[in-house]
Amino acid sequence: MATYLSGFTHLEIQLEEIKTATNNFDDSKVIGAGGFGKVYKGELSHPEGKIEVAFKRLDRKHGQGDPEFFKEIRMLSSYKHDNLISLLGYCSEGNEMILMYEYASRGSLERILNDSALTWTQRLKICIGASKGLGFLHDPNGTQQRVLHCDIKSANILLDESLNGKVADFGLSKISPANQQCSLLVTTPVGTPGYCDPLYMNTYQLTKESDVYSFGVVLFEVLCGRVCYEVSDRKLKIFVPYWKKCYEQKKLDDIIFPDLMQQMNPSSLEIFVDIAYQCLHESREQRPTMSVVAENLKMALNCQELLHFKPSEYEQIIQAADPPLIYKSNMELIQTLTKGVRVNGGKTVELHDQGLKEYQDIVKAVSQSLFYKSLEELKELLSIGFHINNHKTVEHEQALDDEEVSNGRLQWTMKEKDSGKKLLKWFHVDKGQKTFEMGYAVDNNGKKCLMFSARGVIETEGLSFQSLPESRFFF
Repeated sequence: MATYLSGFTHLEIQLEEIKTATNNFDDSKVIGAGGFGKVYKGELSHPEGKIEVAFKRLDRKHGQGDPEFFKEIRMLSSYKHDNLISLLGYCSEGNEMILMYEYASRGSLERILNDSALTWTQRLKICIGASKGLGFLHDPNGTQQRVLHCDIKSANILLDESLNGKVADFGLSKISPANQQCSLLVTTPVGTPGYCDPLYMNTYQLTKESDVYSFGVVLFEVLCGRVCYEVSDRKLKIFVPYWKKCYEQKKLDDIIFPDLMQQMNPSSLEIFVDIAYQCLHESREQRPTMSVVAENLKMALNCQELLHFKPSEYEQIIQAADPPLIYKSNMELIQTLTKGVRVNGGKTVELHDQGLKEYQDIVKAVSQSLFYKSLEELKELLSIGFHINNHKTVEHEQALDDEEVSNGRLQWTMKEKDSGKKLLKWFHVDKGQKTFEMGYAVDNNGKKCLMFSARGVIETEGLSFQSLPESRFFF
């Protein structure tokens, strides 16, 4: 075992520390249990105070052994994302195999599916977060190995204090090569009944579309406010076929969680349930990618947030639209704004939120459209990345462990300066003959923040500055 863990010694923690944190695995500390063993809540000392963590204690008596243990350590050490539960450490002493994770204080999505206090907007945001995490594992850009989770279900989507959805439990995960549309042949199907792709169960062929199917089941659970199965008289009943039938027969009112009915924007519901149903398509080729799922869920959220839409709040955009906006109803106006409108001949509009001012120069430099209503929406758009003058890609935030991220002629490097760190960005100009340096700063949460003034950008054929392109707004 020591050989397998040789590259992860920096994550090792002592058994005595864990016993102290959990009061020697006291039952009062148990926050979850399953075939893998038990999960305990604990507190560990930290230079800035105590931190809450979760300890998964694997039960070797029930088949949990070295492969699952190593897999979780390797997966969660290599694949880090805001919407994946983080591995903080592990313990391997004697017969004990324990994994330490960040503590998800709100528990699993499964536990709150039928909570009437969980609004439709909150449910959409949870689904968006989980879809981003799973999409990161599937890696549609093909820059790293593709991870197939193999056990997506509402019990494996955990929630932090802010109800951010995080994908968890990688014990059954598989790795396949990037840039290949391949399937993995497994000798024994794994996963949870009700969530498993029927094609996978019948053919033993595992693909990323198998995860997409499982995620579609989770989306229907979120809509219906219940898990996809029930056990009665020792018989398992799965609701997925019934849910699909209700969609096909336009009888969604029969399955939607009653407490959600009055909250939903009809357009939001339509977008949500359409993409959920597509995930369950019998043909794998007809199922969407997780990036497409995430985009559709964002659209559903945008529509939902416009439920209390007031034209007066958008008067500035409406008056500046070119060509002028013509609409007969609020819903028609909402649909127009959702698609995006040109304003002021393509220039940006000053918004009321004072916090947006520091980003105005960046927005003006963006080639594609940016439509946002708040500072948080703008930050999310910028964090995804954007194009400048149609040939350069800039990311607003990038994790520090990605020390060398290259995109065409744009490269990142990291240099030490004084006692802190400073990131320098180099624009590689034609034929690599010249470079141009831009400064970045590192904030307290370990992210690098864009300090690009955006008053001008470098032409690819020299070092002269050129005027900024026009910007439009879009969702």
